[in-house]
Amino acid sequence: MRVLLVSNTTTTLSLSFPPSPKPSAPSRLGPDSVRWAKKALVGALGGALSLGLLVSSPSSSLAIESPSPSPPSVPEYCREDEGDVIAEPGAPEPVATNEGIVEEAWEIVNDSFLDTGGRSWLPENWKMKKEDIRTSSIKTRSKAHNMIKRMLASLGDPYTRFLSPDEFSKMARYDMSGIGINLREVLDDNGDVKVKVLGLLLDGPAHAAGVRQGDEILAVNGVDVKGKSAFEVSSSIQGPNETVVTIKVKHGNCGPIQSIDVQRQLVARTPVFYRLEQIENGTRSVGYLRLKEFNALARKDLVIAMKRLQDMGASFFILDLRDNRGGLVQAGIEIAKLFLNEGETVIYTVGKDPQYQQNIVADTAPLVKAPVIVLVNNNTASASEIVASALHDNCKGVLVGDRTFGKGLIQSVFELQDGSGVVVTVGKYVTPNHKDINGNGIEPDYRNFPGWSDISQRLSQCNTLPRG
Repeated sequence: MRVLLVSNTTTTLSLSFPPSPKPSAPSRLGPDSVRWAKKALVGALGGALSLGLLVSSPSSSLAIESPSPSPPSVPEYCREDEGDVIAEPGAPEPVATNEGIVEEAWEIVNDSFLDTGGRSWLPENWKMKKEDIRTSSIKTRSKAHNMIKRMLASLGDPYTRFLSPDEFSKMARYDMSGIGINLREVLDDNGDVKVKVLGLLLDGPAHAAGVRQGDEILAVNGVDVKGKSAFEVSSSIQGPNETVVTIKVKHGNCGPIQSIDVQRQLVARTPVFYRLEQIENGTRSVGYLRLKEFNALARKDLVIAMKRLQDMGASFFILDLRDNRGGLVQAGIEIAKLFLNEGETVIYTVGKDPQYQQNIVADTAPLVKAPVIVLVNNNTASASEIVASALHDNCKGVLVGDRTFGKGLIQSVFELQDGSGVVVTVGKYVTPNHKDINGNGIEPDYRNFPGWSDISQRLSQCNTLPRG
């Protein structure tokens, strides 16, 4: 089973102020805590459209800790953790039954669904539906899919829904690595952090090259990844389409260690456009950054653009998030960190699962310290709202435009055994100032573009007020 974090909106609303003029030649960048459900791995991504991409196997539970070492005087016998199932190269995939697919969808909802709409969802009523599955005759795949649709519709959540195999496959552009794997940090018995493959596209380049679920990543292109986060390792794997990356992996908990060449198949395109604008009779330079969505290239390409604009003398930044409906939530979180001081809160998450009860904070110094004007409108949603609220509540930027969409829910998209999927609401976001985004949106500071002195004054005043 694979998993993503997702949401969708299709609303198109007009601006309340004129959009920035199109440049004659805009610069464009070229693509250059774990929770295991019984049959699903849930990880971090979201949006409207915002998502976190995860992947897990149809029917296996993976070990997340290495076995304790044997005493030195006794020969060491390496074993996989109890219940650990690692797919061997060439091993047949398990056959998906109609009943198994429906029950798998039921279990995902039972373990992860968060009722955020005040619909008084009763777990007791949901448990009764499992009996209906067991007593039903599900003779065709179509009937199985229709039964899943009816089950999900009974929750009354517009974002929890069924995806056909074709719909699920279209989400491949949110692969963070570009080779069809998703990584997660896990702890061994000694408390050391390892980065493991906790999901992979079964038809993706990494799987075809010999990478297996449960493998530990040891190095990328000869560079040791010890001490790096899963996001950093994923970023180091990224590269131009059809180029080759060499990753050293340890299969399972017991080895062997193998270096594997994998051809990248990154389908994401750069969402970043930028330009330098001169204002106040050429006495001030402003770096304009347009971010269309939060895909696998968003953070890397935004960093490149910001550094170039800084080198060109930008003293202010405009981050245009209008009509950006989201993308990868983790990319949004990492982008917000680029502007925040170490220790400042990016976002709070609330969920049924402890994995979604977090205070996510910046862990490094900011890339830029210049004031930021964030352009937003009614179609600014989810991951975009995370970035906008993080900059606003931490006094790093002012918001200009219209109230944002108000999509503060987290969805996980789980792949079922037959390649179809279910999108399930598993949590929600709360801003650093403890405001619920969902259904409320974020009110901008200004409807129309303010004077530059007004921006500096507002941010200066903001920094003198108590926060969070």
